[in-house]
Amino acid sequence: MTRAQLVCVLLGLAIVAALTMLRTSDPPLLKFAREVTFDEYQRLAPRPFEVLPVRVVDIDEASLEQFGQWPWPRDRMADLVDRLTEMGAAVIAFDILFAEPDRLSPRSVMRDVGDLDPALVARLPDNDETFARAIAGKPVVLGFGLSNSGNYRPPVKAGFAFTGESPFDAPPRLAAATPIRPELETNAAGVGHISLNPESSSAVVRAVPLLLSDGEQLYPNLALEALRVAQGASTYLLAGATDVADTITLIRVGDFVVPVTAAGELWLYVSPDRPERYVSAAEVLAPGSAATEARAAIGGSIVFVGTSAAGLLDIRATALGDNVPGVSLHAQTVEQILSGRFLSRPDWADGLEILSVAVAGSLLVLLTTFVSPAVALACGLLITVLALVASWLAFVHGGLLFDPLAPIVFGSIIHFAATAYRFLVSDRERRVVRRAFGQYLSPSLLYRIEHTRNALRLGGDDRELTLMFVDVRNFTEISERLAPTEVVHFLNRLLDALSHHVIDNEGTLDKFIGDSIMAFWNAPVDVAGHPGKAVHAALAMRETLARLNEADAFGFGDERKVAIGVGIHTGLACVGNMGAEIHFNYSAVGDAVNVAARIESACKDIGFDILVSETTAKALGGCALLDAGALPLKGKTTRTRLFAVVGGKALATSPEFFELQRIHGQLIAALQVRSPDTRRILSMAKLKAGGLAPGLEEFYRRIPRRADHFPAEETERGGAGE
Repeated sequence: MTRAQLVCVLLGLAIVAALTMLRTSDPPLLKFAREVTFDEYQRLAPRPFEVLPVRVVDIDEASLEQFGQWPWPRDRMADLVDRLTEMGAAVIAFDILFAEPDRLSPRSVMRDVGDLDPALVARLPDNDETFARAIAGKPVVLGFGLSNSGNYRPPVKAGFAFTGESPFDAPPRLAAATPIRPELETNAAGVGHISLNPESSSAVVRAVPLLLSDGEQLYPNLALEALRVAQGASTYLLAGATDVADTITLIRVGDFVVPVTAAGELWLYVSPDRPERYVSAAEVLAPGSAATEARAAIGGSIVFVGTSAAGLLDIRATALGDNVPGVSLHAQTVEQILSGRFLSRPDWADGLEILSVAVAGSLLVLLTTFVSPAVALACGLLITVLALVASWLAFVHGGLLFDPLAPIVFGSIIHFAATAYRFLVSDRERRVVRRAFGQYLSPSLLYRIEHTRNALRLGGDDRELTLMFVDVRNFTEISERLAPTEVVHFLNRLLDALSHHVIDNEGTLDKFIGDSIMAFWNAPVDVAGHPGKAVHAALAMRETLARLNEADAFGFGDERKVAIGVGIHTGLACVGNMGAEIHFNYSAVGDAVNVAARIESACKDIGFDILVSETTAKALGGCALLDAGALPLKGKTTRTRLFAVVGGKALATSPEFFELQRIHGQLIAALQVRSPDTRRILSMAKLKAGGLAPGLEEFYRRIPRRADHFPAEETERGGAGE
């Protein structure tokens, strides 16, 4: 390497470092360029318009011409609600503020006249009361806006459950809200905010905040609340990132899963504005047969009531460059959720783009310095094309938003600087200016979220669950030997390692009870084959604990190994939000929960680490099970038959387990009749059990003491491998 080449490389890498730091800081100009790029993607491939059960009842110019200027008296709004309900609207959501008393009420008008008997005035109709009576008992959602003054907080008509860390600091802040008339907010089925981009300085609405937060309570937006009321759901379920605090990744409402940004915003994937989306309010209020077309459009639909009249100033710009009524964006939000066509910008997108600037920039510096300008230019163009194609394909096929512009522009700057130096200093004889655009983007690993389109029923549903209890053996003895902080460190290390297997197998972590874990499957969403997933999680826990013990992860040395007991039962339980109005947990209660807990305790008597009930055993496929007897569990009037989980499918189909299964059946039969061959058969079982699974030796050592757990009047199986 010549001195000129060394200087060129060092200068180029210094520029790469400076531009990488600039991209890391992400100044407003870069954000704007990135957003414009994503707008162009939508213009090239907008979300196709689909006829979905979502409509906008538009208070348009024709409606104002027929029924008078805005605001309309609220008795007319009551008529609108009655007509929409009669037409079969699934939900009626108002993108309209009802903050002040109706000044057109007869009572208000006559009160201002003066010199009238107050008692007579009090008997006059009040439009707010009329409107409140009209919405009572109907699926009506009212909207509230943001305010810079006051301390009003709107009522929240739904519950919120969340996994992971508290999400209250993730959404945009709600300092104060425009009040809703008390009689209206009381009778509304739902309340949601109508703000489309409260924290954005851009006039283009690109992302809609589905939630707002005041630090103590979450507030859904109008579209999300309308979707909840339409399904009769009572609770929102929020999922956050396991490794990042104050983030939201998913919102589940009823049957739908909505991927969102860390702040709980939905990237709008808009479709062209179409007349089919709108129904004029004048048509809805038209008498008799004149409303036939409106009736066909409204029936079974989620209806948003708003205005497109230019003088009412509710016109918004979209990524497609269209100016549309704000209410249509609420409707498009629901359309997007119903269609399942989402856009997302993964949390790691910024990191990938920053890395691409550094890697592509460094590569371009080396190419420009050590190869010919033509080769460097060709490589830069190739990288640019690959970056653009990869970014476009990610958008079209995965709805993923990756910015190709900043890496390409920065790569161009880097390449230009290195080429200019070579042109002016180290390669003057050639005098060729070379430019290239570069970005390094690996499309081999794309982000993916499983949508579960199954029922989400919260608030106390009876469901068949598979419940698991996990408990640390001899925890009292362990805690006596450790300082309190060491006990906490031990539990955090152990429970974190074990609980990951619950999540990996689609389970729900209910709670940690001291040194115990409670988990369940098949709620809040349906999980196919949930008994098998629970058992697979238990087997994975066994393997993880063995690795931790082998590596002395807890620092106990060889003298003490950590052991657990796992009890699993499948049965009917009540699952939902439980607790007080100010604090509740999503949990399960019922006899099935108690049975699972008792089975876990029975592990101590049986001498084996994983036990399942007969109900769970019958639902399993591909597991190696051995009959552990029928035990009288505490609180149960009848015995409960249990099975020891020896291993998974590989062991269940092995000749060694088939042989052990046969001998186990002989052993149970011998125990039932007190056969003198019991000891010989037991020795054979111990011999066959060696090495198949940890703990089987202790399991067989205790069996003679548990002969009463195998009553002769019952027909027992030796095991289960199906």
